[in-house]
Amino acid sequence: MTKMTVVNTPEQMAMSKPCTWTQLNEEAARTAVQERAMASMLHDLILGQKSFQSALANHLAEKLANAEFKAIHIRETIADAYNADPSMIKSASADLLAVRQRDPAATSCLQVFLYFKGFLALQTYRITHYLFTQGRDMFAYHLQSRCSELFGVDIHPAAKIGHGIMLDHATGIVIGETAVVGDGCSLLHGVTLGGTGKEHQDRHPKVGEGVLIGAGAKILGNITIGDHARIAAGSVVLSAVSSHCTVAGVPAKPIGGPCKNPAQNMNQNILKDDT
Repeated sequence: MTKMTVVNTPEQMAMSKPCTWTQLNEEAARTAVQERAMASMLHDLILGQKSFQSALANHLAEKLANAEFKAIHIRETIADAYNADPSMIKSASADLLAVRQRDPAATSCLQVFLYFKGFLALQTYRITHYLFTQGRDMFAYHLQSRCSELFGVDIHPAAKIGHGIMLDHATGIVIGETAVVGDGCSLLHGVTLGGTGKEHQDRHPKVGEGVLIGAGAKILGNITIGDHARIAAGSVVLSAVSSHCTVAGVPAKPIGGPCKNPAQNMNQNILKDDT
């Protein structure tokens, strides 16, 4: 697996190592020794897999399977998707690294890979998006529904999302059909990228790169959120936001000084300038 990197501050880079396939195996091996009850599971999910690609396909399939749709069929579909579009694995690696470096609750790459539902929901979305672009919309909608049931995250398969994304806590995140999220963004729980009515055309937000969207924020309509903007928790955004701008309130308005790297720094204090 190719080592992926995203833009981060030197301090953040010093806090954690890149999440490579080798490191994931090392962490799994240590945990298997420390927690013998987990050894069989870790062997099945990681230590017995030949690559990050196969491990992720297997893990997602086991999570998404139910009585009506067996894991083997989902696993085959995911594997075929990864083979057809290797960029999905590169994006998954970048997403894993983003969470490990930005979330202080993330103690290891293994923890993120196994249990962080924002990471798992995002990788499920990537499969649904691939299926949707291949005209397999009903299968895509099935996996979207399972993702919503399992992880509390509802992302339309047609939405366009970049890499190096963190969905922190993830519960209640909703991203609409024509929404766009740029590389390197961080979204917290309860975020909505929604429309404002019943129109069927381009109706959802276009979020630039490196944007931080705080918990419970609602961004509504076909509006643009500039690169490295910061949306304060609980805000309702109804108009465009300039790059490097902090907005807050209902409706949201510019507040405070410019912000530089909000999605990486995760500074949600709107009374303190982001550096």
